[in-house]
Amino acid sequence: MTRPNILIFMVDQLNGTLFPDGPADWLHAPNMKKLAARSTRFRNAYTASPLCAPGRASFMSGQLPSATGVYDNAAEFASSIPTYAHHLRRAGYYTCLSGKMHFVGPDQLHGFEDRLTTDIYPPDFGWTPDYRKPGERIDWWYHNMGSVTGAGVAEISNQMEFDDEVAFHAVQKVYDLARRRDDTPWALTVSFTHPHDPYVTRRKYWDLYEDCEHLLPEVADLGYDNQDPHAQRIFDANDWRSFDITEEDIRRSRRAYFANISYLDDKIGEVMEALENTGQEATILFVSDHGDMLGERGLWFKMSFYEGSARVPLMIAAPQMQPGLITTPVSNIDVCPTLCDLAGVSMDEVMPWTNGESLVPLGQGAIRTSPVAMEYAAEASYAPMVSLRQGRWKLNLCKLDPVQLFDLEADPHELTNLADDPAHRDTLADLKAQADARWDLDQFDAQVRESQARRWVVYEALRQGGYFPWDYQPLQKASERYMRNHMDLNEVEDNARFPRGD
Repeated sequence: MTRPNILIFMVDQLNGTLFPDGPADWLHAPNMKKLAARSTRFRNAYTASPLCAPGRASFMSGQLPSATGVYDNAAEFASSIPTYAHHLRRAGYYTCLSGKMHFVGPDQLHGFEDRLTTDIYPPDFGWTPDYRKPGERIDWWYHNMGSVTGAGVAEISNQMEFDDEVAFHAVQKVYDLARRRDDTPWALTVSFTHPHDPYVTRRKYWDLYEDCEHLLPEVADLGYDNQDPHAQRIFDANDWRSFDITEEDIRRSRRAYFANISYLDDKIGEVMEALENTGQEATILFVSDHGDMLGERGLWFKMSFYEGSARVPLMIAAPQMQPGLITTPVSNIDVCPTLCDLAGVSMDEVMPWTNGESLVPLGQGAIRTSPVAMEYAAEASYAPMVSLRQGRWKLNLCKLDPVQLFDLEADPHELTNLADDPAHRDTLADLKAQADARWDLDQFDAQVRESQARRWVVYEALRQGGYFPWDYQPLQKASERYMRNHMDLNEVEDNARFPRGD
């Protein structure tokens, strides 16, 4: 078979409830809407873990955090775990990453042949939580509510600088791929850090949402005392008592967040335009690592299994899949086997240890009944948490907390816990039996604690004496660019032009 080129767009912290069938009508996102029109769209797609590094390691490998060992934002992603970049590269693909993937550890490639930028977050063990110290806030890297009180307009920020660079390098790479003299299939991953907080945006995008009717959450702040125990832990981890959050803060934060979706839309449009103008065809996948609560229930950011945090957008434009809406629950751990399926690449040798399933059959009319699993064992948790979404139901379990059971069709905002309702005893028993067959929570807890303790020792040791950073250092071979005296000018001009002259 002729293997398709593959273009993967990943964004950060994009709330999947804003993508009920592609981008919501009121979002200013013409490029995403154009992509949605020709895509299989997954309304109920979930993260494997509602945090950056765990969600991304799972997305790339098709495995849950309990299998990858990437429990939090400072857990090493082992080089021995195959990713979709390994599978595709092994089958002859050229694999390339522009942007964020939050790899932790000395391996900053994980199967990518080229990486065009550094990452935006540190790759070492310094952000390791510590279950031995429940309630401890590590102030210099934990989220706080300053992202909300500081929301507004700026023409440049740390994150804009990064994503501007990601898009630039991705566009240049698309041109480079068009100018090659071979037909090696390629897989380019373009991974942005927006609309992740802080909620800061450029004026041109801010102005798009001046009259937006969605600047307040549908569910107002429930108050700290009315939150479930994990939500209270999130409030405490976010240092909520040090901030006075006003309605205007909420409006400005959500407005900037929506504006940054439009900023991303422009960046995606730049890459898509380069692809179209060079006449290249590619299977395109769009996904996020996790969502953002955006003030619903009073919660912000991620770190929970509530819909705003756990649901992600997922769209696939591929000849093998029919455009249209799929409502079956799926996961971003399904991305790895899906990409391999679309490319005709076998994962048979590792499938016994892979949690994800190919989504291609769903795009061809098949039925799927297996549950979607999620895990969380990072900051704001004191013990591992797990979740199953099957059909209309969601079950959340943690050894420290009351069981939660939600009917998402009748109660999309998850306001009524049915775990103690006799009418739903059988549903609860069935989901709990599935969870018990999948997880040993005591063993999971022991594994997380061992990982954390080891990393604290290693991190503190490596910060003493000479320090060798693991940050990815992108190399530019300046002597191989543009025109140099070991080159033939005629060949340089011809090779750099697309389309080539006569």
